Amino acid sequence: MGRRLSVSLTLAGVGLLVLVGMNPASAEPAEKSGRYVVDGVRTLDDRNRVARSGAAIDGIDHGRAEITALPSEVRTLRDQGFVVERQRAEDFPAADKAYHNSAEMIAELDKVVAAHPTIIRRTSIGKSYEGRDLPLIKISDNVAVDEDEPEVLYGAHQHAREHLTVEMALYLVKLYTDGYGKDARITKLVDGRELWIVPDLNPDGGEYDVATGSYRNWRKNRQPNAGSGSVGTDLNRNWSFRFACCGGSSDNPSSETYHGPSAFSAPEIQRLRDFVLSRRVGGVQQIKTSIDFHAYSELILWPFGYTTADTATGLNADQQAAFQSLGTRMANSNGYTPEQSSDLYITDGSIIDWLWATQGIFAYTFEMYPGVNPSGNGFYPPASVISAQTTRNKEASLQLAEFADCVYRIIGKQAQYYKSGTANVVWSDDFESAKGWTVTKGTATGGLWERGNPESTTQNGPKQLGSAVSGDNDLVTGRKAGSSAGSNDVDGGTTAVRSPSIALPAAGALTLDWSWYFAHAANASAGDQFKVSVLHGGAKTAVFAKAGAAGDRDAAWTEASVDLTSYAGKSIQLLIEATDAGSASLIEAAVDNVMITKS
Repeated sequence: MGRRLSVSLTLAGVGLLVLVGMNPASAEPAEKSGRYVVDGVRTLDDRNRVARSGAAIDGIDHGRAEITALPSEVRTLRDQGFVVERQRAEDFPAADKAYHNSAEMIAELDKVVAAHPTIIRRTSIGKSYEGRDLPLIKISDNVAVDEDEPEVLYGAHQHAREHLTVEMALYLVKLYTDGYGKDARITKLVDGRELWIVPDLNPDGGEYDVATGSYRNWRKNRQPNAGSGSVGTDLNRNWSFRFACCGGSSDNPSSETYHGPSAFSAPEIQRLRDFVLSRRVGGVQQIKTSIDFHAYSELILWPFGYTTADTATGLNADQQAAFQSLGTRMANSNGYTPEQSSDLYITDGSIIDWLWATQGIFAYTFEMYPGVNPSGNGFYPPASVISAQTTRNKEASLQLAEFADCVYRIIGKQAQYYKSGTANVVWSDDFESAKGWTVTKGTATGGLWERGNPESTTQNGPKQLGSAVSGDNDLVTGRKAGSSAGSNDVDGGTTAVRSPSIALPAAGALTLDWSWYFAHAANASAGDQFKVSVLHGGAKTAVFAKAGAAGDRDAAWTEASVDLTSYAGKSIQLLIEATDAGSASLIEAAVDNVMITKS
C-alpha cells in the first residue's frame, strides 16, 4: 500500500486532507498506536462515527480516511463494521507492493538468517548519509570463519530508482541459502567460496523515490551539495579511479550524473570502499569477481568505462579476453548483450573500473530488465516481472562464482595466472622480479638463460618471442635480438638455470605448471633439447623434455603440467636446460609463470 500524496482542503468548515493515489491493502490486526486507513467513510455520519471513536482524522478521500489511532480506537471502528488497515510510510504504489522497501528488505534478510544460521550472517558496512543501515550479507559453509577461499561480491542499488536490483540481491540470498544441501552445484559453491552481498547501497535515495506512494524518478543519494540547492551525488560516478576525467559524469550538482565534489565524498561509497579494502589479506585481495546490478537495458558490461580502447594501461590483451569471454558466457545464459562499458557510453568514476584497476577484481555491471526500448519508464518494471527477471540471472550469477578461482581459466591460461582458489599456491614466479634463480653456463658458448624483457627474432617464422606470457619479463635464452636470429641463440652445448630451494608441503596433491616454448631451425636434431628436471637429495630427475628434429619449429607459448606429489614434504629445486648439440643449429627457449599448487 502506498503512502498518500495529500493536499489540504476545507469543506463545510471541516479541515480535510484530500488523498491522491489511495491504494488498497489487506486488513491486519491493530498492534500499536499509529497511522491507519479506514475504508467506508462516505457520509457525514460515517465521519462523525470515526471521530467519536477518539481517532484523529488526518484526511478523507473517496470514502477512505487516514487516521492516527490507539489500538482500542481501531478495535472500536472495526466493531462498527469499518475496514481498518495499517498505513505504511515510504512504500511503493499498490500495484508494485511486492517490491521491498528498506525496512521490508531488512526484515526479509533477517528471516533468511533465522532459517539458515550456520551459512549466512548479516552485518553492516556502515550507515548512509541519512543514517540508514547498509546491510552486508556473508554466505559460506563456515560463515563465522574467514577461510582461505575465493570471494565473490554482488552489489545492488547504487541508483535509487533501480529497485529491481534490490530484488535481485534478495533472490541471490535465497538462492544460495535455500539451495544449500539440496542442489549439488549451489552446495559446492557455498562450501568453496565466501559470498558477499550488499543488497542496498542507496537506501536514502530508494526511500525518497517512493516516499509519496508514487515514483519520483530519483537516481542519486540524498546528500546535500554545499553552495547549491540541489541534492545528491551519483554514487556510480563517485569512485576514485579516473574520477571526473573524461566527460563521463557531470560537475553540475543538479545533474543526475553529478560526480560529487571529490572522489569518495559520498558516505555510502566510502563504506563499500572500506569493506572491499578490508578484504585484502596479506596484501592480496580475496574478492576475485563481482557483479554490480543496475537497470535497465539488458546488458553485461566490463571495464573500462572511461575509454573506448579495448585495452589500456592496466588492462592487457589476456585480461580483456578473459573479461569478454566470461561476459559472453554469462550473456549466453540470460540473453543480455555483452560489451565493454564504454560501448554503451563513457563513464568515469565507476565501481567496476575502480574494482578492476585498483583491486584486480573481475567486475561486471549487469543492466537488468527491460531492454533498450521499453513501453513506459524502464526504471519501473511492474512487480509482476520480479520473479522472472531475477531468476533469469541465476545461471550467470553462479558462473561468476564458479570462475572466481581463476577467471583466466575461461581462456585456457590458468597455469599462468592462477593465484588462489580451490588449490593453494605453494610457490610461483612470473619473473617480474628476481627470486633467486641461478644461471649455470655449462658447456654452452652463447645464448645463456637470463631474466628480462625479450626482443623478438625471426627466421622462417618467429624464433624468439618479443613478449612474455604476462607482464614484461620472462626467462629466456639470450634476451637480445642481435644482428641476426642466430646472434644470441644457444650455441655449443647446454645452458641451465636453477630455482631457489622450494619447501613442499607434506599433504595434498602437488602440481607444477609453467608456460614455455622451444624453437629451432630446420637443421636441428634430436640432440637439441629443452628439459625440466627436479633436484632433490643429490639426484636429478627429468620430469619434462622436448627434443629437436630436422624441421623448422616456430616459437609459440604452450602450457605444461606435471605431478610433483611424490616430492611432498621435501625440499626441491627446479632445473631448466636448453641444449644445442650441433655446431650450426638455431636454438631458442623461454619459460614464464612457473607455479606449484596444492589441491
